[in-house]
Amino acid sequence: MIISPLVFTTLVVGIAKLGDIKTVGRVGGKALGWFFSASFISLLIGMFWVNLLKPGIGLNLLNVDLTSAAEVAGNTHNFSAQNFIEHIIPKSIFEAMANNEILQIVIFSIFFGLAAASVGDYAKPVINALDKTSHIILKMVNYVMKFAPLGVFGAIAGVFAIKDLNDLVITYMKFFSSFLVGISSLWVFLLVIGFVFLGKRMKILLKHIVSPLIIAFGTTSSEAVFPKLTEELERFGIKDKIVSFMLPLGYSFNLDGSMMYMTFASIFIAQAYGIHMDIGTQMTMLLVLMLTSKGIAGVPRASLVVVAATCGMFKIPIEGIALILPIDHFCDMFRSATNVLGNALATSVVGKWEGEDKN
Repeated sequence: MIISPLVFTTLVVGIAKLGDIKTVGRVGGKALGWFFSASFISLLIGMFWVNLLKPGIGLNLLNVDLTSAAEVAGNTHNFSAQNFIEHIIPKSIFEAMANNEILQIVIFSIFFGLAAASVGDYAKPVINALDKTSHIILKMVNYVMKFAPLGVFGAIAGVFAIKDLNDLVITYMKFFSSFLVGISSLWVFLLVIGFVFLGKRMKILLKHIVSPLIIAFGTTSSEAVFPKLTEELERFGIKDKIVSFMLPLGYSFNLDGSMMYMTFASIFIAQAYGIHMDIGTQMTMLLVLMLTSKGIAGVPRASLVVVAATCGMFKIPIEGIALILPIDHFCDMFRSATNVLGNALATSVVGKWEGEDKN
């Protein structure tokens, strides 16, 4: 309910406050450079660990419920380079907002913000109104966040109540433990990069984002903490115009945890079916994922849809997605929290580069 109007208002205001197109281009260039570098490294980490640990080798496929994959596999027809390009431009901004199409909202907001900035003083009343609207929406978030602990409790308790945990742990121990090794190494990489660029302030940043990390982990949704993360990064000292510009872009282009999981899961399914993939083919898969994964924010089980689509492109049985469905919720906890860390770090570093860190 809150994500669409918040992305629109904050991004438009952020671009308008940045000023001219040259400034937007400079900040946007740094942002996209960071996003694509982080995405590439995340994909590489997933590819490295799944090849080293080989969790799919020797997996028993006889007890897999293939019907559970039908829903996910049915959505893969939308994923291709052509459809991606066509999809990013919304038919209607209202349709995009109604469906929480984050990338489409981002594209419209960028155009709107650039036009407002070029108009100058004439657009100031509109920008001021949108700025005040964004603060009202953030106030709404504060009301919602008072119930967040109950929501996290219910989400986690509900999963443990309906899942046969012993069966899951035994069956998927190798896959899940290998995934945890991969996601842990990605966290180490992100934290090291954070300390390199932010120094001692990295510890302060972590204190600010503890709450968003926990909520994202419990609800398996990095989108759910977008408003809270916006507030915490501003409290950390990043100027609102940088936060307003970076975070909406990050939620479309910088989902590090999801990226790591996509290569890991795709190659895991290939291993389970005994399909050999040489390094060249895997690198091609990685580049395909760099494209098809953009704009997945807000789509339920989006990572699984992208994995299924990628498997189809590389002649890997799409029904293999059923292999990871039972354990996916637990993997999603970790990748959602990682997405939050990656976007907080990207926003903080670009803010520092631009000299917009108040501290």
